Amino acid sequence: MKRAIYREFGHPAEVLELVEEDSPALNPGQARIEVLRSPINPSDYIQVAGEYGVRPPLPATAGNEGIGRVTEVNGEGISVGQLVLLPIGEGAWRTEVVGEIRHLVPMPEGDLDQLSMLMVNPATAQLLLTQFVDLKEGDWIIQSAANSAVGTYVVQLAKAKGINVCCVVRRQSAVPALEEAGAAAVIVDSPTLAKDVRQATDAKMKLALDAVAGETFGRLAETLEEGGTLVNYGAMSRESAQITAGTLIFGDITVKGFWLVHWFSKASTEERMQTYGALTQAVAAGTLHAPIDKVFPLDEITEAVRYTMAGERTGKVLVAPNGI
Repeated sequence: MKRAIYREFGHPAEVLELVEEDSPALNPGQARIEVLRSPINPSDYIQVAGEYGVRPPLPATAGNEGIGRVTEVNGEGISVGQLVLLPIGEGAWRTEVVGEIRHLVPMPEGDLDQLSMLMVNPATAQLLLTQFVDLKEGDWIIQSAANSAVGTYVVQLAKAKGINVCCVVRRQSAVPALEEAGAAAVIVDSPTLAKDVRQATDAKMKLALDAVAGETFGRLAETLEEGGTLVNYGAMSRESAQITAGTLIFGDITVKGFWLVHWFSKASTEERMQTYGALTQAVAAGTLHAPIDKVFPLDEITEAVRYTMAGERTGKVLVAPNGI
C-alpha cells in the first residue's frame, strides 16, 4: 500500500512524502478498507505543521477522515463491500486502512465526495447546534468563520430547523455565498460587531460559535443575550481567545470548548449512528452539501496540499488514493 507520511513537523508541502510498503495482516476484530476519498481540512495541515492541540507520534500518516469500501474482514459486524467512514485520526491519506470493526460507521451507497466529508465538519456543525443550547425555531445564533466548511454546514442545518444564523466573516467577498446558502444576516467582522449585529438583526443571540479566537471571541460574546453560551472550537487567528471581564461577568456568559475527538471518546455507538444517520439523510435529500473544487490522486499529495493552502478555491479539495 501507499501512504503519505511525515517524519517531522513542518510545512506540509515540504515534509510530506509518499511511501510504499506491505499491507499489514488483520487481527481479530479488524477490517481492511480501500480508501476512496479523503478531504483536505485545515486541521490536517495544521497537524502536519505541529500546531494542532495534540501531536501524533512520528512518523505519522496524514489525513483525518474519509470514506472507503471494506475489502477484507476478520470478525463480525461488517461485510465485504460495505461503504464506511474511516476511523477518525488513523491517517486517511493512504490507499488502504486497517481499522477496528467496532469503530467503523457504515454508509449507504451515494455521492462519495459528499459522504467522505461527513466524519468531521458536518458532525461538528450538527453537534455545535445540539449539544449546548436547546434551540427552538425562530431563535438566533451567531458564528465566526462562517464561510468555512463547518460554518456553511451550520447555516444549512440551522435553516432546515428554522433557526436564524448571523454569520461573521472577514471579507466582503464572502457575503453573497452565505446569503445564498440561507444565512439570515452576514456581517464583516470589526470592532463595532455587536452594534452592527443589533442593527442588522434587532435580536440578541442565544448561542455564539467561534473558530477564530482572538478579539473576535469577545466580540461574539457581546452579541449574546444575558446567560447566553459561547462555544469555541478553533483558533484560525492563531491568537488566544480574548474577552473582557465585564462582558463575561455582567452578561453571565457560559464559555465552552468543543473538540470532536472528545465527543467520539464519550459517545455511545447508538449516539454515533444517530448523528451520522441524520447527516447521511440530509446529504441524500440534498439539504447538506459542500462544493468540490478539485480532486487529486494520492501521488500528487504535495501539490494538493499546496493548492489547498493557497486559499484561492471555490470549494473543498479531495484526495482519491485509489484513483479518481
